[in-house]
Amino acid sequence: MAIARFKSSSFLIRWGIALVLVFATFNPTNYSYYQWVVDGGNEMMALKALVGILLAILFIIYLRATFRSIGPIGVVLAAALLGAMIWVTIDFGWLDLKNPTVATWVLLFAFATILGIGISWSHIRRRITGQADIDDVDE
Repeated sequence: MAIARFKSSSFLIRWGIALVLVFATFNPTNYSYYQWVVDGGNEMMALKALVGILLAILFIIYLRATFRSIGPIGVVLAAALLGAMIWVTIDFGWLDLKNPTVATWVLLFAFATILGIGISWSHIRRRITGQADIDDVDE
């Protein structure tokens, strides 16, 4: 069986899907699943339920992969690293979080980044260390 090579583009695709997933679910604009459900009344309830279930499935896939690959400590460390990076950008004057909309975008971006790292970590770790993660072994 051929093992596919994990490249930077592989990470970017996974991260891009995480960004779309997070921003499609909620963002500060009026174009998100959250706004559609809250402001849409009782129209198209079946479609809203279908989209909600699909989003939930994708979140479960990403969250499960993240917690299995980097664990709770890894999630905390990734959040701390991103928090420190955000702090540096604030100290250098590159980012101003006084605007709640900007702060929301930054937090959503950080959350999607943690999901992207989490779903890619086993591949990244294998590239860095040469060690593979095995969760399920057939006997």
